[in-house]
Amino acid sequence: MQFGYFDDTSKEYVITTPETPLPWINYLGNSDFFSLISNTAGGYSFYRDAKLRRITRYRYNNVPTDINGRYFYLKDEADDEIWNIGWQPVRAKLDSYVCRHGLGYTTIQSEKNGIFASQQTFVPLNDPCEINRITVFNRSSEARTLKLFSAVEFCLWNAVDDSSNFQRNFNIGEVEIGGNGSVIYHKTEYRERRDHFAFWSAGCTVNGFDTSRDAFCGLYRGFDKPIAIEHGSCSGSVA
Repeated sequence: MQFGYFDDTSKEYVITTPETPLPWINYLGNSDFFSLISNTAGGYSFYRDAKLRRITRYRYNNVPTDINGRYFYLKDEADDEIWNIGWQPVRAKLDSYVCRHGLGYTTIQSEKNGIFASQQTFVPLNDPCEINRITVFNRSSEARTLKLFSAVEFCLWNAVDDSSNFQRNFNIGEVEIGGNGSVIYHKTEYRERRDHFAFWSAGCTVNGFDTSRDAFCGLYRGFDKPIAIEHGSCSGSVA
């Protein structure tokens, strides 16, 4: 079975289905900051050291299902249907899907019920960050009301400790909220054991936020069925 092809003109590898046998990953980065992104927007980011300065969480014990990543959810207010630009983690049936792994960027495009959405992810050459540029078009003949949610899960810097020392890492996480909720700072152990912090921000005014995983996902749920998105709003939780 063929899952993709090389586009020699654009210098891209094009993946035509999200259901590949294993995650197909692109490596993005500069001299300091690095991101791994799969064809379903899974993967993680780190600053200089993949073990000791991990920024976002990736659950290795969930191989090969490719959990976690940088996820963008769309909710159509007309029918309450929820889907991801990159298919994961909701895994709703898409009308079209394509992932383009290029040199220094990945673009995932999908369409459902007349709504086209694009997620382009890249790491700038001279800035230690990852940028996700989201574009949404209404290709249907009717006016639509949509809600866009983003989600990322922070790692507590040391990737091995984060995945094993739960007695510690369930009790030391610390965040700070800025920009009326448009910036969430991950500042665990900042100025105690570490001289760095990280942030997840939106380049627009936001209507709400959550920093508690339980508040966003709901008890006995995961990122595939977040209760906040079902309800259509976040609760303003501070973990």
